[in-house]
Amino acid sequence: MPITDIPFAVLRFQYQIARLPLQVIEDRVVARFDAEAPARLFYERTLGTLDATVGGVLRDQQLVERGAELIERSDALSRAARLDAAAERTEQQAEAELKATREQANREQQEARAEKEREAEQARTEAENRKQAAVETAQKRNAAVSKQAEDAAAARVKAVENEKRQKEAVTRAAERAAASAADAKLDDASDKRTTAATKRAQADAVEKLADSEKEKRKADRG
Repeated sequence: MPITDIPFAVLRFQYQIARLPLQVIEDRVVARFDAEAPARLFYERTLGTLDATVGGVLRDQQLVERGAELIERSDALSRAARLDAAAERTEQQAEAELKATREQANREQQEARAEKEREAEQARTEAENRKQAAVETAQKRNAAVSKQAEDAAAARVKAVENEKRQKEAVTRAAERAAASAADAKLDDASDKRTTAATKRAQADAVEKLADSEKEKRKADRG
């Protein structure tokens, strides 16, 4: 081995060591995914691109080929998955169009039946409406007559109530006048009683003062 190849050999060895965790993830996690799962294809293509790039830098043809194989395999599976998806979409679209056509035919048939039923129902409704209109017209005439009678009776009752309220108002006014007069008499009597009480108190005070003066004079003479 030429001495110039030694650093590349060391770097290739270091890359193999650094790649081990990625390989473990691929073997233990990614390998459990479906072969055409987008996550697995993305991971494998990324790993292949990494191998091819590093292999080209380190002059490792085997690493380049392994990366190219991973890229080619993931690309091929991606194309197959896209084709399968396109075929499935085409099939689903055809089924959807067929279903839509059948549903459209069923709807048209149902709409034709519904239109006939609507026409028959409309004819029945119009006949019922004419009958109902005749009944309502008769009811309105009867209601108008009844309302006139009720309005007349209500007017009579209102007149009686107005007269009653007027009499009650006159009676209340008379009662208020009598009550006011009685209150005035009571106030006058109360004023007289107050005046008499005041006079009695003044007389008692004068009498007490006189008695006091008498006692004082007696005491002076003694």
